Amino acid sequence: MTEQTAAPTPASAPAEEQPAPEQELPVAEAEPVLAAEPVPTLTGQPVPAAEPLPASKPPRRVLRAVARWTAAVLVLGGLGTGTALGITSMERTDVPGLATATDGRWDYPELSLPALPAGSPRPFNDGNVAEVHHADLRKLLLPAPAGAAADKELTGGWVSTAQYLSVYQKGKRAELGQVLKDSALRHIAARGWTMPDGTSSRIYLLQFNSTAFAEAFRSEISENTSIGAQLIGSPSTDLDETWSGGGRVENTASYVYAEDKPYGSEQVRHAYVLSGDTLALVIQSRKGKAGTERVPFHQTLILQNQLLG
Repeated sequence: MTEQTAAPTPASAPAEEQPAPEQELPVAEAEPVLAAEPVPTLTGQPVPAAEPLPASKPPRRVLRAVARWTAAVLVLGGLGTGTALGITSMERTDVPGLATATDGRWDYPELSLPALPAGSPRPFNDGNVAEVHHADLRKLLLPAPAGAAADKELTGGWVSTAQYLSVYQKGKRAELGQVLKDSALRHIAARGWTMPDGTSSRIYLLQFNSTAFAEAFRSEISENTSIGAQLIGSPSTDLDETWSGGGRVENTASYVYAEDKPYGSEQVRHAYVLSGDTLALVIQSRKGKAGTERVPFHQTLILQNQLLG
């Protein structure tokens, strides 16, 4: 806030000598009246200082009336300033008449990238030709949003290959397991949660020995290959045409799918994010005809992509 200084108050003219006042009954002594200081307003501009009082003393009842009005003005000014500061410090949705309807996004905590080992670059820095994630993979998992109930099996730690393969239909698990062995898989981290509306989210991060292995595995599980691995509860999927790629991190690739209608008992949305040596699988599902919501799924996908970038 720019510091403001009050304009100097012109000096009062010397008072003319007055005859001694007549004897009056004793009353409370009035405080000396000084030239009025500028009063700040809500606009930030000072009110010009009042003209100096005339030299002759007005009746005491006039002085008392001026004091009362001055106090009233200061109180009202203080109330007005307090209200302005109160409104500017409130959230928009806390002010009546300014509430904003939610668009369905979830309330995720503030995100930050984990610290790297000394001397280790980020995956897409110039010095990291292999595009390796040197950070602890578990710390690159997206945290659960507010109100979520944590999955007791997917707690944000390491999981086995069998746990990861359990999300696919049984007829493809053995073949996928062999592909993972041939792809030099290092380890898998996973986190899951369920929202109050019944939407279940699961995120798996698979880290390979190189970017080439990560890309090869993603190609193997694509819809267009002989494996064509389908998720449980999602017998028929297609590319999500509502996905615009917004928020995608440079040098990463997203492959986004949505279950075709009719959904059956539940609808499943899933996506793969290829980021250097790491492949992420993001799954959301919800039982019922309403299916899963597009906005929180895309939001989750974007945030996980940003953590991997």
